[in-house]
Amino acid sequence: MSKKMYVGNLPFSSTEDDLRDLFSQYGEVKSANIIYDRETGRSRGFGFVEMAEDGADSAMEALNGNEFGGRTLRVNEARPRW
Repeated sequence: MSKKMYVGNLPFSSTEDDLRDLFSQYGEVKSANIIYDRETGRSRGFGFVEMAEDGADSAMEALNGNEFGGRTLRVNEARPRW
């Protein structure tokens, strides 16, 4: 079973490959997406990573509150969209 995580406070220069690299040390990353503003094309500073549940739990514990690209990351389980 996989788990989707919200990753907030990302540096605006981050790429999806950066996210994938950061999280891959905790397990296989199934998907990594950064959310972009539709009008400007600029990153909105957050994204989502999906990976196996055990790796996701380790990644959330290790990365939440850690610095990445000069910013303190917020990593938690993504809430379902209604």
